[in-house]
Amino acid sequence: MIRKSISMEKERGSNVDVGAQTSTKNIRMSAAKVRRVAEQIQGCSYEEALVSPEFMPYKACSIISQLILSAAANATSNLGFQKKNMFISEVQVNNSTYLKRFRPRAQGRGFPIRKPTCRITIKSKSRSIRERT
Repeated sequence: MIRKSISMEKERGSNVDVGAQTSTKNIRMSAAKVRRVAEQIQGCSYEEALVSPEFMPYKACSIISQLILSAAANATSNLGFQKKNMFISEVQVNNSTYLKRFRPRAQGRGFPIRKPTCRITIKSKSRSIRERT
């Protein structure tokens, strides 16, 4: 489930940064495993961020690529950004709830199994805004 939104963040004074944000919840993967891909694309241009996960051997790469495409479509349609001027300004990967399962063990006991999930948020901005500030 991918959520799209437009964020307007106020910084000090009257400077206003406009950017597009895309987030997803309950991805059935550890946050640490997603962060190793997310750190590689933070601060990259749209084209570079879209190409670099294709050459990494991780499961998280396909999810990150979908989110990058979604953030670009969101910024283009809602804010009128051009893809050639876009860059990934921020990537957040947070722990979410655990799926709890039980595995049968000796003498009728149950052993808990915790399956981690995470939330991913990608914020994109335009270079023209970045150059003004």
